[in-house]
Order: sequence, then C-alpha cells, then structure tokens
Amino acid sequence: MLSVKRKQFLIFIVPSLLVLAVTVLYPLVYSFIMSFTSSSLKVRGFGDFVGLDNYIKAFKDAYFIKSGWTTGLFTVIVVTLEFVFGLSVALMLNRIKRGKKLFFTIIIVPMLITPVAVGLIWRLLLHPDLGIVNYLLGVVGLEGQAWLGDAKLAMMTVVLIDIWHQVPFMILLLLAGLVSLPGEPYEAATIDGASRLQTFWNVTLPLMKETIIVAVLFRVITAIKTYDLIYVLTKGGPGTTTEVISYHIYKQAYTFLNTGYSSAMSYLLLLVIMLLSVVFVRLGRGKAQAR
Repeated sequence: MLSVKRKQFLIFIVPSLLVLAVTVLYPLVYSFIMSFTSSSLKVRGFGDFVGLDNYIKAFKDAYFIKSGWTTGLFTVIVVTLEFVFGLSVALMLNRIKRGKKLFFTIIIVPMLITPVAVGLIWRLLLHPDLGIVNYLLGVVGLEGQAWLGDAKLAMMTVVLIDIWHQVPFMILLLLAGLVSLPGEPYEAATIDGASRLQTFWNVTLPLMKETIIVAVLFRVITAIKTYDLIYVLTKGGPGTTTEVISYHIYKQAYTFLNTGYSSAMSYLLLLVIMLLSVVFVRLGRGKAQAR
C-alpha cells in the first residue's frame, strides 16, 4: 500500500512535473539540438548537422553583435533609471501615513497592462499627426516630433515607455524591503545624531542590499529579454536603431526562417542571462555571509 505522503506526491507533484517537462524541458532540448543543425522552416526536419558553425556565425554576424550592444545599452539605462525612480518613490511611500491605498492603485495600474497593450497605447499617444502628445506640444507652441520614427529619438522613447511600464515593479519590491527593515538601527542612528542622508547611506542601503540585488536581477533579466514592446512600437527601427537581441532572433527565425541559427543565438542569450544570474546570486550570498 502506498503511504499518504507518496499518494500526495503522485497526485500533486507528478502532474506538475509532467506539465513542466512538456512545456519547458522538451522545447529546450529540441531547440538545443536544432542549434547544431542547418534547420530551416523552408525544409522538413532538422537539416544537416553543422556542429558549432551556427555559434561561430553568430560571433561574426555584425547585426547580431550590434543588437547585443543595443540590448546592453537599453538594459543599463532602463534598469538604472527604474532603480533610482523606484527607490525614490519607495522611500517616499514608506514615510507617508495617509493615502497609501490611492498611491498604490495609481502605481500598480501600469504594471497590470500587458506589454503589447502598452505598446499599442503609446503608439497612439505618440502618433506624429494624430497623437495627443504632439497635439499638447502644439498647444504650448512647441513642435511635434516623430518619436518612434526618428533615429535620434526612438531609443529614448522606448526607454521612457519601458520605465513607465516597469518602474511599479521596482517600487513594490523595494518598498517591501523597506517595510521589513528592523527599527533598532534607526533608533541608534537617531540617538547618535545622524542626519537623514547619513542614515540612508549607512543604515538603509546596507540593510537593503539583498533586496536591491534581487530587484535589479529580476529587471536585468526581463530587460535583456524585451521583445514585445519593441515589436509593437518600432519593429527594431528606424533601421536597426532599436533592434534588441530578442527581436533580432525573432527575425532570423520567422522572417529569414533560419531556425537553427536563431536557436544558437537564443542559447547564447540564455548563457549570458545565466552568467549574470550567478554573479548577482554570489553578490547576495557574499553580503549575507559577511554579515
């Protein structure tokens, strides 16, 4: 007879593992094998085995390298600005006593909208002829801009839209960390006569380091994988100005039909994300062990 725990394992855990295996593990293994072949949507099957040729080709591909630099620039800018804005707002929300529910509602609303919907909304708002943004600029005597069609403005515009959409996530994580901080260090800092800036620098930041690392890691991973917002807003344009690596991989797979090559690029992206995750996790563990 099966024990109660074994029955529970079979009933609740095994189906979940099977679903994960089908939806996650199988595509990963399939695409990994595909990355070593000349697979294409133009022919059946995997095609010919080409070894590491797809990976070598990626490092020689100027467009892939450029999309990597674009992704890195985009990630650094959005994560830095979202962290600064998020921490600033979280600190203010942690101090206020009244109206927190109203502020939370306003802050959370953008985060609840899907990236595709966000892209469509902002495409309408920023339309060069029919958009409300250029209309309001005209009302105050300023000239409207082709926000998503100008090579000098497109990346900045996408960055600002991403910040609008994702900064609530950063606020909520950092605010959760602030709320959970112990009160004794702040009482000691007050007794010692520390100013607000000194308290923030010497008490709040050290106590928040683990939370900050987790928040930044989450946003770095999602920023590197950004695809839907780019697809809806600019499709990588003008030219390749906003072509991030995820969109470049999509183009190789579904525009040029090179599924083997795109799989190889996907695994290079996965490797970068895994390395960054290891670095952040070790930073967090190092701080925890030091304490």
